[in-house]
Amino acid sequence: MNTDTGNDRRMTSLFERYLTVWVGLSIIGGILLGKIAPDLAGSLDGMSIKVNGAPVVSIPIAVCLFFMMYPIMAKIDFTSVIKAGKSGRPVFLTLFINWGIKPFTMCAISLFFLGFLFKSFIGAEAVDLVKMPFGLDLPIGAAHGAGIVVLQDGINMLQIPLWRSYFAGCILLGIAPCTAMVLVWGYLSRGNDGLTLVMVALNSLTMLVLYGVLGGFLLGVGKLPIPWQALALSVGVYVALPLVAGYFSRKWIISAKGETWFKEKFLGVLTPVTISALLLTLVLLFSFKGEVITASPLTILWIAIPLFIQTIFIFALGYAGARFLKLNYEDAAPAAMIGASNHFEVAIATAVMLFGLSSGAALATVVGVLIEVPVMLMLVGFCKKTTHWFDR
Repeated sequence: MNTDTGNDRRMTSLFERYLTVWVGLSIIGGILLGKIAPDLAGSLDGMSIKVNGAPVVSIPIAVCLFFMMYPIMAKIDFTSVIKAGKSGRPVFLTLFINWGIKPFTMCAISLFFLGFLFKSFIGAEAVDLVKMPFGLDLPIGAAHGAGIVVLQDGINMLQIPLWRSYFAGCILLGIAPCTAMVLVWGYLSRGNDGLTLVMVALNSLTMLVLYGVLGGFLLGVGKLPIPWQALALSVGVYVALPLVAGYFSRKWIISAKGETWFKEKFLGVLTPVTISALLLTLVLLFSFKGEVITASPLTILWIAIPLFIQTIFIFALGYAGARFLKLNYEDAAPAAMIGASNHFEVAIATAVMLFGLSSGAALATVVGVLIEVPVMLMLVGFCKKTTHWFDR
């Protein structure tokens, strides 16, 4: 167990230390790019892998997401998963909150705020155009879920209420516990790094099974037409692929070069690439949504409020649960952090694949990135001030 409680834990990378600044600059840059070259993001979104004529995987987003996820997966020693039983209480707490509570509280909170409290501000009659579900062929004017099939630029699209599109993005965030930046949050809060890696590995494996199941169920409750096969494909492309690549490349590189070279050289090169890929994705997303944001900047606020409340609630639940289970601080901090933070990389990619780059769902997942960094840094500070709440 890592019991280092010194004050020297800081983000060593320039990208990591000022991530909030880079995120803000990417958003501004994306909006400006949307004004200068409004067709660029749309053209990139058109670069897709198509099945039966339907765009299923956006190639630019898939490439960016792979480079976001691969270094995180490569860091994980998956043989440590079998040792998780020795830390049964924090692992059980994390899995229970992430998969038994968090998806449903996100659904309830976002539905209340977006579908009731803020509905008039968003626009009760406002609509969004999203992709037709993969494999679905309906005539113009047909109803499907809460949507109606319309013809847009020669392509059949679904017209759904705008608030439901934002709601879908929140759902995709709520069913994706973090397996990337939580390693940073756990480190900064002086938590047990080994346990964090174990929980990240378990959440990655659990996500392969439950992400599609919970996504299909909760989006169905929201009357959003999402096919199960599309969700399964998104998990395969954006989680399974980097997971498999990370596992085998880690094994091969350590065997050929040694673990020290792998950690100090190989991962050191990849970390800036990972964050750069995230920032590039944000530039693309905000270049496409820049007109919406500048026309109605309060849209970001309406989406951010339920996401903020959900984050604080889940963190409080996990932190209180850790204290109730009498965990030590080094285990309690990452157990609460991993539930509070979201796997926004997968959520963004899934929203883009299922609904389209220009959809409200994609914008909602991007707002998740916007608030993730400052909120989680705030929670890191809170953890470090409350270490005395737990036994050593």
